Amino acid sequence: MLPANAHTLLEIALRTGVIYLLVLIGIRLSGKREVGQMTPFDLVLLLLLSNSVQNAMTGPDTSLLGGAVAAATLLVSNYFVAEFSGINRRFRKFIQGQPSLLVHDGEIIEAHMAKEHVSMDELQRALREHGVGTYKETALAVLEVDGSISVLKYDDIEPTATTHLNRRRFLKKN
Repeated sequence: MLPANAHTLLEIALRTGVIYLLVLIGIRLSGKREVGQMTPFDLVLLLLLSNSVQNAMTGPDTSLLGGAVAAATLLVSNYFVAEFSGINRRFRKFIQGQPSLLVHDGEIIEAHMAKEHVSMDELQRALREHGVGTYKETALAVLEVDGSISVLKYDDIEPTATTHLNRRRFLKKN
C-alpha cells in the first residue's frame, strides 16, 4: 500500500499525462502554425489553455512537489513522444502531419489553402519573404509541418529535358 502522499503524486502524474495527450491532439487538430506566425488570438488561446489545464493536472495539490511531478511528467511525456515519432512513421505523421501543397506550377490550390486555414495575405507575405512577386512566378509553395511556407521559384529548379518546367520555359520563349 502506498502512502497518501505517494498516491497523490501518482494521481498528478496520471492527470498530467492525460492532459498532455489531450492538448497535444488538440493542438495537432487545430492546424499548423509556426510560433513566429501566431496571431494575437493564437497567443491568447495558448495562454488560457495552459491556465485552464493546470488545475486538471495537479487537482487540489498546489505544493512544490506536486508542480515538480507535473513538470517532470510533461518533460518525460514529450521525450517519449519525440522518440516514438522518430522511429514510427505512422505515429510521426499523426503527430506532425504532412506538408500541404499550396501553389503548384503558378496555380493556387484553393482547397488546400482552405483546409489549412491559410489566407491569401499569409501566402503573399511568404512569397515576398522568399523574393517572389506573385504566385504565378511560383513553381511550388508548401505549408510545412512546422507551419512555415517554403517557396520555390522556377529559377530555383534545374529543369531537365523531360520536366514539365522545361516544357513551360520552352513555350514561354516561343
